[in-house]
Amino acid sequence: MTTTVPLIYSFPEFEGVAEAVADHVISAQNMTLYNTLDHAQIKLIKDHLANRKIAASASSISLSNSHSGSGSGSIGGTESSTANLNGASSNGVSSKSKKDKKKKQELRFKIAISGGSLIKILFQGLLSREEEIEWDKWDVYFADERLVPFDSPDSNYGQAKREIFDHIKGDKHPKLHHIDESLIDDPQECADAYEKLLIDNFAKKDSVKLPMFDLLLLGCAPDGHIASLFPNHGEILREKLAWCLPVSNAPAGPENRITLSIPVICHAHRVTFVVEGLTKAPIIRTIMERPEKGLPSSIVNEGAAGRVTWFVDDDALKDCYEVTKKKYKFLSIEGST
Repeated sequence: MTTTVPLIYSFPEFEGVAEAVADHVISAQNMTLYNTLDHAQIKLIKDHLANRKIAASASSISLSNSHSGSGSGSIGGTESSTANLNGASSNGVSSKSKKDKKKKQELRFKIAISGGSLIKILFQGLLSREEEIEWDKWDVYFADERLVPFDSPDSNYGQAKREIFDHIKGDKHPKLHHIDESLIDDPQECADAYEKLLIDNFAKKDSVKLPMFDLLLLGCAPDGHIASLFPNHGEILREKLAWCLPVSNAPAGPENRITLSIPVICHAHRVTFVVEGLTKAPIIRTIMERPEKGLPSSIVNEGAAGRVTWFVDDDALKDCYEVTKKKYKFLSIEGST
């Protein structure tokens, strides 16, 4: 048995997994954006931000009008405007406080997903609760990608777009951060470009060792691979520095891929595995009860200790005898907290 036991939630059917995963995702969104799951508190914060935005807009219009009315050559008007601006800076909010407020206003939910059956689970769970999802504040990344054209059924981005994001109602959509399709013939160059995208979005002018996703969602294949990290690819599993890695000669599906590295996955604020189906039962038993085998998800269970959650159906846990299943408590439904 693994020395670090993750949270394991089990459900009789696929629908139960989808509903709980959706709730888990929405809860992660709310904690990231508002640091609370309380619906009344979230509404207050939203109202406050909306009012502040209206006030800022009105102030901008007023300032623009005062400038246009001062006349071109009116030194006194210019000095007065400058004095007012300086006064606002010294008597009101400091420059640092303004930056802090702006940073708080610009909080975004950074989520990474893989493909396969996980997409179907997200489709079923999330789209039925769209009124609770703030799509326009989402940055969606991909934990791995098969190096195929986006219109291929093997493309994780293509599948996610067709099966989830193209079905969003309204005009608010997430930002989807996908690979450069023009680089699919060169795994190393494609991985380097995606890593640069991650550095630009997570590091910017700061020096950060690893990106931190608010939530990283993964499946697990019958052969034990997660993202595009395969059990027998020892060198890739031991990588410590790179954020994104090229994968060649994958033993299943399209052989050329890119994937996030183990350190990046383990650094996420929340790491969540979603697994369903009887075909997964043997590998789930090995992951949970034989960590010494060194399967990628066993490594993550240890490396992200305390931040790992598994959502599985009963079929996938059929062969496990040494795991403790928990009952999932819905957190983001109004009145449940």
